[in-house]
Amino acid sequence: MKEKDYLKKVAANIKKIRQEKKLTQADLAYLCGFEKQNMQRIEAAKTSPTLKTLLKISSALKIDMKELVVSNRG
Repeated sequence: MKEKDYLKKVAANIKKIRQEKKLTQADLAYLCGFEKQNMQRIEAAKTSPTLKTLLKISSALKIDMKELVVSNRG
């Protein structure tokens, strides 16, 4: 999988899980300590989130981080 495809998959997984949990981007950004614009860039695959960022997101979503990076989700 190419890097851009991987970023798109991670972004799609974050968005899907966030929506399943009935959270807005602003809600999730707040829980992670980010600005809403940062969450928008992550979900649009316009930035490559660090491991620390993925850990914050998974913690805020109350999921295991692997759910964000596995390619078969959604």
